[in-house]
Amino acid sequence: MAKFFMYGKYTKEALGGISADRTTKALDAIAKAGGKVNSMYALLGKYDIVLITEFPGISEVMKASVALNKLTNISFTSFPAITMEEFDRVLA
Repeated sequence: MAKFFMYGKYTKEALGGISADRTTKALDAIAKAGGKVNSMYALLGKYDIVLITEFPGISEVMKASVALNKLTNISFTSFPAITMEEFDRVLA
């Protein structure tokens, strides 16, 4: 499974729906798309949240991103990530 950082930006509508229940539903939507959340953080700045996830591939990340947007009104931008050890190996 590949790692993806999913950065989320709240809309006005998304702010009104913040709850632990919605977070649980979001985790379920990610699992249904074939993904796994390793950790989640609230942020200050350009993005409001980041999910550190694992997915089999890009199509599953896209499926999860659309499902999350429909569920939460949060817009996600996702980036693939590799460890520094993998990075060093790739570039060696």
